[in-house]
Amino acid sequence: MTWESGISFFLAVLIFGVTPGPGVFAILARALVCGARSCFWLALGMTVSDMLYLIAACIGLAALATHWGEVFTLIRIAGAVYLAYLGWKMWTAPLDLSTAEAAPSAKGGALSFLQGFLISASNPKVILFYIAFLPTFMDLDALAGGDIAVAALLTLVGLMIGLMSIALFSARARRFFKSESSVRRLNRGAGSIMVAAGVYLVSRN
Repeated sequence: MTWESGISFFLAVLIFGVTPGPGVFAILARALVCGARSCFWLALGMTVSDMLYLIAACIGLAALATHWGEVFTLIRIAGAVYLAYLGWKMWTAPLDLSTAEAAPSAKGGALSFLQGFLISASNPKVILFYIAFLPTFMDLDALAGGDIAVAALLTLVGLMIGLMSIALFSARARRFFKSESSVRRLNRGAGSIMVAAGVYLVSRN
């Protein structure tokens, strides 16, 4: 992984981390009720789960790229279609924060970490995100353990920055996140990014 691809990958993970989803709404709810500091272990649990999905995607993609190029192409197209579908779901999703706000808060760091881990791990579609994006930033034919380690570290830093930024902003700007029109604009903006990424990916040779 080059410096340029590493920076690009970091920015992509950062954007992915702040797009609306179950994890983001859980962070929002926790920050609104308990403040930003209470979200650290929750965010870390989500991030560790994503890192495991990333490593699994790296290993699986490397094997497919080496032995089954045509299958890899099909997976890349499927990943692009999934990104477009995810963008459409974000664009059209109704605003509903009631579930996240009703979730019980964990007092202990370990329990909060486990809660965050399960929130992310219960959504196996996360691995499709990494399957779709990794070929853009890594040469899968030359994928090494060091590249995977760097990608995992960038994922850790990028997701934690994104999630904790949401927690800080949510704790300081409650009215913004309680506005239905504001959250709807955020959903549509994130959805547009996902659709554009899917179109870009499927158009690559």
